[in-house]
Amino acid sequence: MKRLPVIFKRQLASYFSAPVTYLSTAAFVTAATAFGFHTSQLLEQSSVDLHGFFQLHPWLYLLLTPVLATQLWADEHNTGPMDFLKSLPVTGFEMVAGKFLAAWVVSGVALMLTFPLVITVNYLGNPDNTVIASHYLASWLLAGSYLSVGCFICTLTHHRAVIFTVTLCLLLAASGLSSILDAIEHQAPIWLVDRIISLSPSTRFDAIDQGVLALQDSLYFISMIVTFLAATIIALNVRNG
Repeated sequence: MKRLPVIFKRQLASYFSAPVTYLSTAAFVTAATAFGFHTSQLLEQSSVDLHGFFQLHPWLYLLLTPVLATQLWADEHNTGPMDFLKSLPVTGFEMVAGKFLAAWVVSGVALMLTFPLVITVNYLGNPDNTVIASHYLASWLLAGSYLSVGCFICTLTHHRAVIFTVTLCLLLAASGLSSILDAIEHQAPIWLVDRIISLSPSTRFDAIDQGVLALQDSLYFISMIVTFLAATIIALNVRNG
């Protein structure tokens, strides 16, 4: 665990030195703010909230998560530091956890940059800030679950384009899974459709209608993060012999 902070700081510095990080963050914040004002109709409602804004987050993370995922491991294989790190007593857990936490922090920073929306709704009305805080926490957990998937994909290939494409496709499928299953619900057993929908991260996120982050939903996101990070560690150890 002593070297985890070193890996974390190194990956965080890599993110903040890469122009693509700023571009993807700007795209996420711009889209989130624009759609947030549009969907929430802040200027037309007597009761303001950010429910419509948060409903878009499973889709908005498609602008950010694949880009962050491509930077997790690709540089290690292209520039050679991985060979140096292998010579150090760094465990697979330290490597994976440090890199994942750095990506998760960057996504958290991008999420916090949408805070002017919170200031706006508080200026225009009296929203329940506890509900908004719960939505922000749920959104960050959703980002973590998406990043854990991208982290695992990075261990399967070294090519940035492949990592980006596969991550984007998987997250796109996860975000739109409930809509797809709703369309075919009459062609499949209801119990099977409901079971598959319950496994969708976006469905779990959409279930937070009143801003109450239930324990089971929190455990779902946490277990998803832990499962994919564990799979990443195993794949990394197998590949490195």
